[in-house]
Amino acid sequence: MKTFVGIDLGSTTTKAVLLDENREVIGRGITNSRSNYSTAARVASEEARIDARFTLFRRALSEGGLGGQLDLFLGGLERAFRLEQYLEQLDDLEQTCLGQVYGERFAGVETAVQEALAAVFKLLREQAPSLYAPGARRKSDFFRDIAGSRYHSAAEEVARAAALPYELLQNVYDKSIIEVENRPPSGALSDKFRRALGRVLAADADLAAGAADIQATIERALGVELEETYLVGTGYGRVTLPFSKEHIRSEILCHGLGAHMMYPKTRTVLDIGGQDTKGIQVDANGIVENFQMNDRCAAGCGRYLGYIADEMNMGLHELGPLAMKSDRPARINSTCTVFAGAELRDRLSLGEKREDILAGLHRAIILRAISIISRSGGITNEFTFTGGVAKNEAAVRELKKLVKENYGDVTININPESIYTGALGAAEFARRAYLGQVEGVEA
Repeated sequence: MKTFVGIDLGSTTTKAVLLDENREVIGRGITNSRSNYSTAARVASEEARIDARFTLFRRALSEGGLGGQLDLFLGGLERAFRLEQYLEQLDDLEQTCLGQVYGERFAGVETAVQEALAAVFKLLREQAPSLYAPGARRKSDFFRDIAGSRYHSAAEEVARAAALPYELLQNVYDKSIIEVENRPPSGALSDKFRRALGRVLAADADLAAGAADIQATIERALGVELEETYLVGTGYGRVTLPFSKEHIRSEILCHGLGAHMMYPKTRTVLDIGGQDTKGIQVDANGIVENFQMNDRCAAGCGRYLGYIADEMNMGLHELGPLAMKSDRPARINSTCTVFAGAELRDRLSLGEKREDILAGLHRAIILRAISIISRSGGITNEFTFTGGVAKNEAAVRELKKLVKENYGDVTININPESIYTGALGAAEFARRAYLGQVEGVEA
């Protein structure tokens, strides 16, 4: 099967999309960008291929006899596969940690530290199945985030029992996680899928009767080759990759085309990413006619919200829900990241509620975005909001208010997969480039 790959190397996350020859999305993948865009691109691409396998599984199994059990089966298979991935990376992390135990810092306690690490990772493996049980909630799906919080908790417990300084175990982890994070899982995907399938079939007696047919169907789907026919990169880190100019497109072009593919009637696009905000005007074919971006300052972007979350000791995903509880948003005129911490602490010390401050911050961010859009040409029907901030319900609420106040009733599109808009546009550029090569048409 020919696939066309688009990779959007953002400042905080890297996304990949796989299109087939019919322009259908068959796979999406995302990872944190780290400081190594090359690794991030490989991991996101692999995640998209994994997702594509599940698409192929669904297509193949929908013709079988699973019926209403199909979604339950695929959900269980994905959880089991993610567990296999997690356990593989835990093994890698343990071996890397053990390799760090040397030098003056560990003089005289090498054996004790190694035994403590073994105890820590034993606990992590015992806890692992609960992370991927039905209904389990995780704040993040990135290995570093999942393993980190659990390692810290287990290391404190083990260090206390072994009469070791906790800092020793923490230092080993801090050095090792960077190596592991920048080293994509090495095990064969097909083997992990087979082990995951074995877990699911062993745990579900209802599937036992049809196990042979299910295994045969999965094997046929695994046998489909996903050929990487053409790849296009875009986004903040695109220039750091060894791509020729034919394999690079600007993020403005990719976001415009991606939004058009999601919503063909789109004429105005707002993208708020980790590092910048873009207001884009496109024509009926998704071709960019005009655009504006924020200046060098990252105020009002995803990085700013991340900084606020850190200052308030909250998860980024918690900001929107808390802001939604406000009935008196604070009036905030500046979204300067440099002064955000000080202003936040001042307002809290004056007795302002956290939810009111956050609601005011979200409004200030969207006001800044509306200003950028107005400079690009304003909002016309239809309007599409993309980027990671489009998942923030407080930002969406303020956007809808301000669009109505300034432009009246406008159709606002927000796709659940909007974070992949740039990668989707890049994948379509890849498909067109390939067609231009083989058919001699305009790419």
